[in-house]
Amino acid sequence: MEGLASFRAVASLSSCPRKPISASAFDARRVNSLSFPSSSCSIVRAQQMESKGTPPSAVAVEGEPEPEKVELEIKEWEVGMYHNEVAASQGIRIRRRPPTGPPQHYVGPFEFRLQNEGNTPRNILEEIIWHKDTQVAQLKQRQPLYSLKKDLDNAPPVRDFVGALRAAHSRTGLPGLIAEVKKASPSRGVLRENFDPVEIAQAYEKGGAACLSVLADEKYFQGSYENMVAIRNAGVKCPLLCKEFIIEAWQIYYARTKGADAILLIAAVLPDLDIKYMTKICKMLGMATLVEVHDEREMDRVLAIEGVEFIGINNRNLETFKVDTSNTKKLLEGERGELIRQRDIIVVGESGLFTPDDIAYVQEAGVKAVLVGESIVKQSDPQKGIAELFGKDISL
Repeated sequence: MEGLASFRAVASLSSCPRKPISASAFDARRVNSLSFPSSSCSIVRAQQMESKGTPPSAVAVEGEPEPEKVELEIKEWEVGMYHNEVAASQGIRIRRRPPTGPPQHYVGPFEFRLQNEGNTPRNILEEIIWHKDTQVAQLKQRQPLYSLKKDLDNAPPVRDFVGALRAAHSRTGLPGLIAEVKKASPSRGVLRENFDPVEIAQAYEKGGAACLSVLADEKYFQGSYENMVAIRNAGVKCPLLCKEFIIEAWQIYYARTKGADAILLIAAVLPDLDIKYMTKICKMLGMATLVEVHDEREMDRVLAIEGVEFIGINNRNLETFKVDTSNTKKLLEGERGELIRQRDIIVVGESGLFTPDDIAYVQEAGVKAVLVGESIVKQSDPQKGIAELFGKDISL
């Protein structure tokens, strides 16, 4: 087996009362204000087994650690454990970070066992999330949330992302196009060598794209937040989706300062409370929230979350990268599809769309928008590529 961490709250924890953890508890900005079980509860303890790697308890320290630092370290570790516990209960298999033992001197509600020294991501999505967790922590240190306030005030106005898709659908009778500005992907490698994000965005707009999706991840997709800034500064009027692996609220505020009109939330990564909390933040900022699902369980979870109005169905399994366009039809059949129609939720078809027949298939299934990258960004003339994708010219 790969490196796994198992943990559970001890059954007798009820004798150590604790306050419930709110959705905002997972925001590291508030970690200092969290209420955790008292360390005086002697009936609970952390159990840590050695692995081939050096366990945290074996790390030498000079002198006694500062009490405040120890307390913060413990709280941060427990926040992560509570997050994982909630995620696992909702069928989320992606772990937020590599498994590690508890901090020194930890006495609390979790028993912890490091089953082996692996600490190896189970799949590419988990690898990306582990990297993102480290990256975001570093970015937050350099630019704390309060320091983003001035940049938020100076950010360009938010544009109506969902409204643009509805208008395009009404005008053409076809799904509104979210065209993706993407240089590379982990599964396909580099898609376009002569990559000019502004030139590509302008071609998409001329070709009839209603909105644009701009990759922000650098390590795995060779994207950049600065690409989004450059596209807005060039006068492109299409609303912009920040295509990033969002795991913390800080990233939403940062994306807004860079000109994003919408963000992506992935149900395979985020627990329900995080999705609800982040959706509320987006509404406060005037942004749209595209919540992405991959299977029936994720769709059911998302439909049960208050405030969700915009859902993407990804035909690509993010763990295996296998693509199956029938996934869209499957998730929109029966009661789910009826509920979506009743709520007037905009559904976006994603991945595996290369031909007019593909577009017709997902449209018949019930989508009113599609998100397409590879099949048009690889074209020498992306504007022409859009016409070929839809089987007709959809430009204004």
